[in-house]
Amino acid sequence: MSRVRIVTDSASDLPQEIADELGIVVVPLKIRFGDDEFVDREELSVADFYRRMATSDVLPQTAAPPPGAFEAAFRSLAAEPDTSGIVCIDLSSALSATMQSAENAARAVEGVDVRVVDSRSITGGLGAMVIAAARAGAAGATVDDIVALVDDLSRRTRVYGTLDTLENLKKGGRIGNAQALLGTMLSIKPCVDLSSGSVEEAGRQRTRKKALAWLRDKVAADAPVESLTVIHGQCEDLPEFLDMLATVVDRSSISVNTLGAVIGTHGGPRVMGVCYQVRA
Repeated sequence: MSRVRIVTDSASDLPQEIADELGIVVVPLKIRFGDDEFVDREELSVADFYRRMATSDVLPQTAAPPPGAFEAAFRSLAAEPDTSGIVCIDLSSALSATMQSAENAARAVEGVDVRVVDSRSITGGLGAMVIAAARAGAAGATVDDIVALVDDLSRRTRVYGTLDTLENLKKGGRIGNAQALLGTMLSIKPCVDLSSGSVEEAGRQRTRKKALAWLRDKVAADAPVESLTVIHGQCEDLPEFLDMLATVVDRSSISVNTLGAVIGTHGGPRVMGVCYQVRA
């Protein structure tokens, strides 16, 4: 049976086993530490990224995949006899040139319907859309059906995070409308809202514990929520945060994922975040 195939980028932080299970192709961004450049996930694991970031004198940077990387993915899928179309779902176009790269590649591929969709999201928010799209494709949904599904999920997706430092966001040029947070005291824990696809200031908490409580309260205010994922930058206080969340949602409904190198580059160490969809 023919089906629509799904492509995404490595900012989705999609576990490889899930990508393999659902036949999702993940096109990697590139990570740079000074003069050293790595292909995300292929040449630099998540664990290696955090080890390198902890010891590096320079902050990492990201680069969008070249159009050729997307074109190779599209052509490979188009060559498979059961492919009826391709939908490529990318991280927010407000944060990266990745979607533009995918669009350039799509124009170069003929003989198959390739659509590129702006998720207006990142990490677990993007990942949840990609998983839903892949399952819909496997169930027989058309390209138009899947584009409409992703558009709906994008409108309902919420992404909130608390950061230990704004240094990475500032130097990476992704500070967006959270610029005002730069003037706060070092002891303040900044909270950001990426639900629109760009970085927005969402609050300032005086302690880490209060910042985590703020995240919990965001989930509680929207409960019941769908596809709740906690994403973290190797946070030692993850168990405590999960205990906090368990007071407002069923613990078994929470997925946990380590923040990958792409978003970890801009968020810095010890990022804690929640990604979920509000009910329609």
